[in-house]
Amino acid sequence: MGKSGLGAQRRERLNALREAALHRPVVARGVSEGFNGRWSRRQWAQASLVATLGMLVAAIVPGFSPSHDAPAPAARMSMALPLPSLPVARLHGQTGDSWQLVRVERGQTLASLFKQFGISAGTLHDVMQQPGAREALTKLKPGAELAFDLPVGDGGKGGELRALRFDRDPTHRVELTINGDAISQKVIERPSDTRTVVLSGKVGRSLFRSARKLGLSPKNINTLTDEIFKYDIDFNDDVGANDRFSVVVEQTWREGELISTGPVLAATFTTGNKLHTGFRFVRNGKAEYFTGDGRPLKKSFIRMPIPYARLTSGFGARRHPVLGRMRMHKGVDYAARPGTPIMAAGDARVVSAGWQGGYGNAVVLDHGRGYTTLYGHMSRIGKIKRGQRIAQGTVIGYVGSTGMSTGPHLHYEFRINGAHRNPLSITMPPPEPLSGVALAQFRQQTSVALTRIRKVENIIYADAGTAEPKQLAMAGTKKNGRKG
Repeated sequence: MGKSGLGAQRRERLNALREAALHRPVVARGVSEGFNGRWSRRQWAQASLVATLGMLVAAIVPGFSPSHDAPAPAARMSMALPLPSLPVARLHGQTGDSWQLVRVERGQTLASLFKQFGISAGTLHDVMQQPGAREALTKLKPGAELAFDLPVGDGGKGGELRALRFDRDPTHRVELTINGDAISQKVIERPSDTRTVVLSGKVGRSLFRSARKLGLSPKNINTLTDEIFKYDIDFNDDVGANDRFSVVVEQTWREGELISTGPVLAATFTTGNKLHTGFRFVRNGKAEYFTGDGRPLKKSFIRMPIPYARLTSGFGARRHPVLGRMRMHKGVDYAARPGTPIMAAGDARVVSAGWQGGYGNAVVLDHGRGYTTLYGHMSRIGKIKRGQRIAQGTVIGYVGSTGMSTGPHLHYEFRINGAHRNPLSITMPPPEPLSGVALAQFRQQTSVALTRIRKVENIIYADAGTAEPKQLAMAGTKKNGRKG
């Protein structure tokens, strides 16, 4: 074999070795011998889990970095500003530089206020010697206002009173200027304005609260419920939230402040579709309330001299609880606790007030026109005396068990021309209506009040579509006998 043949064989062998080397499998370091260069499903799942955890850590960890806890503090700057200078008068302590207004509280007196400000008793004595000062300052009412002019030094309690200001009456203010031992007085007139107004509204959740918001005083509200409409409206059961009322009163204003509210001059109250009216009129020197046609709203007599008492014995024959035999019971008995107030059944003159045998402590009242009433077994008699004229509802005594009695109660008798009648069944006499000149004056006076109410009602309820204005017009027609 020649050299060329040997060379060809060598080349073929080298090529075979190179091919074998190129296609030989390579085992990586740290990898199991079973790894053939391709990942299994388990390995892919583990790699994916590791990658996901890495991304979560990368997103969460920066939130706990202290660099994000609080923003960097902002720069602050302080500046010194000069205070305004005091007035010359205050620097020298001149009069008028320190008026201190005090509103009197319950239990306070002028002496206690002077002591509070360190003012001497001698100054108090000098002030009280001034004309009109003792009457105005002796009995200070809670809410009254006093003004003291005191030095600025020592917290305004230097003890040197230079001036005192107080109200002598609703229309006059007094200012006392003190200069050593000399006191000068200046009276300042405070003009007031009295207006006749109509206050109208709905009952809402509370009649008292609604009326107070409108400006009515507690006394005005009591007049509505306990005097004008007492006999016609049950304010516990008959009144609803949408019921309306209108009241005519006189209000006194001073310097934009309401000082006082006068008595109710006229009032209307609508319960459901029924209109009630009441008008104030002075008859024989006494103010009363009347219907539109001049009839008194107050009844001549009240049925029960003790409100909400329990009837224990009626009128007629019965076995007497003390004597033990049949005997005519000429009145009715009401059981009540000892000391319960007893009221006069009507306007009357006191005939007697004292001990009357089996009646014990008793009171007899003469109501005129032959009507008399008796109240027996009282524990004690009220502040009345024989011959005194009293009004309906006056407390004439208190429940007891004096005389022929087995327990605390009131024995009440009603007599007509001396004959005993059953007070529970008898028809009470109607009150005397207005007539003649008094009726003419009443009609003229009430027509003005009714016109005011009608005008306000038309304005307030114009969009409500209610029948109230028509009802008021009918009331005015009935009262005056003509439209208007």
